[in-house]
Amino acid sequence: MQIAIVLYDRFTALDAVGPYETLGRLPGADTVFVAERTGPVRTDTGNLALTADRTLADAPSPDIVIVPGGPGQTPQMDNAVLLDWLRAADATSTWTTSVCTGSLLLAAAGLLDGRRATSHWLALDTLKRYGAEPTGERVVFDGKYVTAAGVSSGIDMGLTLLGRIAGDDAAMAVQLLTEYDPQPPYDAGSPKKAPAHLVEDWREKSRFVLN
Repeated sequence: MQIAIVLYDRFTALDAVGPYETLGRLPGADTVFVAERTGPVRTDTGNLALTADRTLADAPSPDIVIVPGGPGQTPQMDNAVLLDWLRAADATSTWTTSVCTGSLLLAAAGLLDGRRATSHWLALDTLKRYGAEPTGERVVFDGKYVTAAGVSSGIDMGLTLLGRIAGDDAAMAVQLLTEYDPQPPYDAGSPKKAPAHLVEDWREKSRFVLN
């Protein structure tokens, strides 16, 4: 089973690495990082890179597609090469997935029309404008499409899909071995829980706020 994780300039590292460390441990999985060109692809901070060993053209029909989000997602919304690849890969994939604003790329490719989906909380209105039915849930399944909310939720998505494919024991084993036992020091991980002034501050700063 081939898992293709899409990379593009200024993606968010954990969006890709979370599923890589969870779903990528699926027995027999061949996990590949793909991009328009091979070589290092910089994350949104600029001081970290992951290596794309294959081009998009080198991986035309993966079994699982994973699309991370990040600030660099916005310029990709009209990238015909990437969007065409997503449509072609989706035609034969068993699962098409995203993390954070990666769902906007799936939506821009026309893959989420009328489907329930999620994204980073700041991007939910934008997701709706592209034809999806946004929810505030952390992981959303709609047929073969699996979308995860912001950044860290990609870990949850990876474990959940791993359980669907290989069974609960396999997913729990990965959770155990990665010692994924969240005990955050703050209870501010969603706009419903975070202090209102922080939520509003980031809404104002967000590139997703409509004028």
